[in-house]
Amino acid sequence: MKKIILSIAILAAVGTSSCRKDKQVTNDFNDLGTMTAFFEAYAPKAESFTLDAAVGGTITTTKGTKITFPANVFLDANNNVVSGNIKVHVKDILKASDMILGDKPTMDAKGGFLRSFGELIVKADKNGAELGIKKDSAQVVVPLGVREANGVGNKIPIWDGDTTVTYSSTGYNHVNAATAVTTSMKIPKGVNWIDMGTTATSNPAGTQSTFLLDALGQWRNCDALSSPSGTRITVLGYFTVNYNPATSDNYSGKEPTMLFFKQKNVNTLIKLYNVIVHAPAGKEGLLSYQQSFTVGMEGTFLAISSKNGKFYADMKDVTIPAPNGSDNYVGIDFAPQEVSEAGLIGLINQMNSK
Repeated sequence: MKKIILSIAILAAVGTSSCRKDKQVTNDFNDLGTMTAFFEAYAPKAESFTLDAAVGGTITTTKGTKITFPANVFLDANNNVVSGNIKVHVKDILKASDMILGDKPTMDAKGGFLRSFGELIVKADKNGAELGIKKDSAQVVVPLGVREANGVGNKIPIWDGDTTVTYSSTGYNHVNAATAVTTSMKIPKGVNWIDMGTTATSNPAGTQSTFLLDALGQWRNCDALSSPSGTRITVLGYFTVNYNPATSDNYSGKEPTMLFFKQKNVNTLIKLYNVIVHAPAGKEGLLSYQQSFTVGMEGTFLAISSKNGKFYADMKDVTIPAPNGSDNYVGIDFAPQEVSEAGLIGLINQMNSK
């Protein structure tokens, strides 16, 4: 968890939402609340399993991820081995649509592109009490891998996912004594992936990858850092219409205007979340990390907005062009048009095949 010291107070506005059986999302508070409610309604959910901790066993998610727990590896808060029935909860993210809806893009701390072979978080509890696990005791097999020509198998780095930052703001209490207030908020890009120095192994056929689970309650990502060759540039996404000016660089994790990029035929999802400041009309929007794209890179952008209670979207297949003259950036125009909630979900799901 990152910690940022601020000298100003932080105010968070939280909207209320309602979700009907058909998942129709409405929110009368603000557009951020509408977008947040939409993501919460469609975000990938954890699957729960019952397991005898003294016996162990293998669980398989609906997406095909298998986790094998040996006997007597679950621990209580005092590091005592737990027995009896427990609940195991698994959330696994394997495709671009879930990365978008689950706010788990595949970028490292510097904006580098990560090719994902599975993101997941595993939790366990007994009678509501959170459990731990013996380090590297459980084996995870995700149904994604890298095929290697010599049939030896491939090593893929494991990344730890940090999803929050901690702010400390200073002020004065009721007796005028200086004091600090600590607040945790979501990372704006959803998650910050940090290389753990451990690896997963892909089978020779490239159909699955295997790694050991070192802890519970923490995001793990089996990812290969992509290093495409070519001229490095920054991409600025200009929303020519339907940009929501309430979009900011705050740490809510969601914004009323958002921009995503998926590299062609690669299981990668990039979130462009930095706001273009002091932008004139037609140039408002979001930009990438500096020099994180390469000229000639192919892929698909999905621009979405929530404005005045409506959703807007624009999907665009692109080849990143060379910059003009001595520019170190390229601008790409987006013109989001009104879409229904079902239409927006349809566009998000299309990203899986891009």
